[in-house]
Amino acid sequence: MPAKPKTIDEYLARVSAAQRAALEKLRRDIKAAAPAADECISYDIPGYRLGSRLLVSFGAAKNHCAFYPGAHPIRAHENELAGYGLAKGTIRFPAEKPLPAGLVKKLVKTRIAEYSA
Repeated sequence: MPAKPKTIDEYLARVSAAQRAALEKLRRDIKAAAPAADECISYDIPGYRLGSRLLVSFGAAKNHCAFYPGAHPIRAHENELAGYGLAKGTIRFPAEKPLPAGLVKKLVKTRIAEYSA
């Protein structure tokens, strides 16, 4: 079994080209929405920390990609998430249909606001 990834680049090197493209876009969109956040690996998947708290994370599964912005941002923007697979704190999407940048920005900004409330 390969060693656990230590960086987001190491993680992305292990997923399919289609997933890598979708997750690289997600990574850029998160960074644009939260420039002060630091990249990390948490629970063996890529994430972003703001101060000492995990802000959001993302990953690839066998048949989909996932974005983990937390339960509150998903509830707050539920009407814009129709068509995506949703679970508590999780948005699943096909690699060929990455999340729109504007939606990622709203979710990340909602998470930041939740933390500063």
